[in-house]
Amino acid sequence: MKLLVLSFYFQPDLCAGSFRCTALIDKLRQHDLELEVITTLPNRYAGFNASAPEHEQDDNVTVHRVALPGHESGMVDQAKAFFSFYTQASKIVKNEQYVAVFATSSRLLTAFLGARIARKKGVPLYLDIRDIFVDTLNEVLSGPLKLATFPALRVIENYTFKAANRINLVSGGFADYFSSRYPHTAYRWFTNGIDREFIDAAPLSERPLTSKPLHILYAGNIGEGQGLHKIIPEFSKRVSEKARISIIGAGGRAEQLREDCEGLSNVQLLPPVSRDELIDAYKSADVLFLHLNDYEAFKKVLPSKIFEYAALGKPILAGVGGFAKDFINQNVSNAEVFEPGDSVGAFKALDRLSLIEQPRAEFVKKYSRKHIMEDMANDIIAFVGEKNHG
Repeated sequence: MKLLVLSFYFQPDLCAGSFRCTALIDKLRQHDLELEVITTLPNRYAGFNASAPEHEQDDNVTVHRVALPGHESGMVDQAKAFFSFYTQASKIVKNEQYVAVFATSSRLLTAFLGARIARKKGVPLYLDIRDIFVDTLNEVLSGPLKLATFPALRVIENYTFKAANRINLVSGGFADYFSSRYPHTAYRWFTNGIDREFIDAAPLSERPLTSKPLHILYAGNIGEGQGLHKIIPEFSKRVSEKARISIIGAGGRAEQLREDCEGLSNVQLLPPVSRDELIDAYKSADVLFLHLNDYEAFKKVLPSKIFEYAALGKPILAGVGGFAKDFINQNVSNAEVFEPGDSVGAFKALDRLSLIEQPRAEFVKKYSRKHIMEDMANDIIAFVGEKNHG
């Protein structure tokens, strides 16, 4: 039996989708199943290079990494990249037979590719959805571009999710959106989690954080979704006498953020780094910073960054609303939440934090990626068995 796995990102790429899919494959490979993974050569950040073979065979896992045209973070470039992935993946699967298709997707089009292949092959489809792409674009886009693209994207979304036999949603905040539109689909709730590297780096005991000035760190994508350009310039001015801010990452709003922070001596922008270097950066920080733009769609999401931040035991300062806000308040100790874009609220929230590093053992145990992906792999195996023998 051969299961097709589609993921736009896979190791050694640096992003949540890559980490999630890689961990899942590590669990699926332990079962009596042949796995064919179609992904891309590392491309998450234009400024970070990681080599990987185009074709890789390891026991029961075959990985195809397709090359993409050069692209940045703009919508046109991303559309070209996805179209290239779509066409190359379609060629790879043309003469293959599968028992099922699994696709993990945040920007819809990988899920759409999975739906197209599953229907052509006449096999069941299991989707892992990490974001509500159409809902997000409905707020981000405006004017002629929205009028030109949104109706087509809505059609693609309907086609994709109606084709799925089972859908996993990484955030409980997605529940109403999906259940109201696609009520006849079977849903699962395997969230993001904490990878072994972060668990190994978790503190074993409590210690005070005494850096002067205080070191605040953000690491991740710098795009419209994160809205750092709407909070960091003003927030950095408010904390200029007590804190310095480091931002590690890249993305579509990085240049704007760089321009807006010009002349601010307590803000440092750094390029993406390897995972080992990232963990070292987390360890050297005093406070870990998280922010999402003030869009209604983002009140449904649960950022993967929360999980790795929490594992490191540092105080967390988070500008989020909706489901993410509730999740942090209910599950993460020594974390303060403020309204997105509110620099005054961020300053006050910073003052409420306890400047200590402390283990969050219960949280780490509950949200270990190993256990979550083990449960998800078992669910996929059961799904394959049900659909092919039921």
